[in-house]
Amino acid sequence: MDDASKVQMFQVMWPAITIVGVAGMIGWVVTTWMRIKNGYPLETSWGKPLHPIGGGETAERVRLLTQENAQLRAELGSIKDRLATVERIVTDESHKLVREIESLRGPVN
Repeated sequence: MDDASKVQMFQVMWPAITIVGVAGMIGWVVTTWMRIKNGYPLETSWGKPLHPIGGGETAERVRLLTQENAQLRAELGSIKDRLATVERIVTDESHKLVREIESLRGPVN
């Protein structure tokens, strides 16, 4: 291959190479922007997450959310217990018998 054909091939290829490079950089910028916007951690070139140095506000918010989560879990546990009790009462055979007897008595005047 002589120098003239190399120059000609470079002139043909450089727009495609430039477009691919620019598209890659734009994709990287958009991906980084979307990660920041949606709260995902940024990563180093080795894939390890970068954690920004947060102030006391972030730690306080995490503490409050953890406390609220614990309260909600406790409340959900008590609701599950109450629901189990109601299900046991409704499915109890003696309760069914009482309902049948009351339905046979008819309306109370």
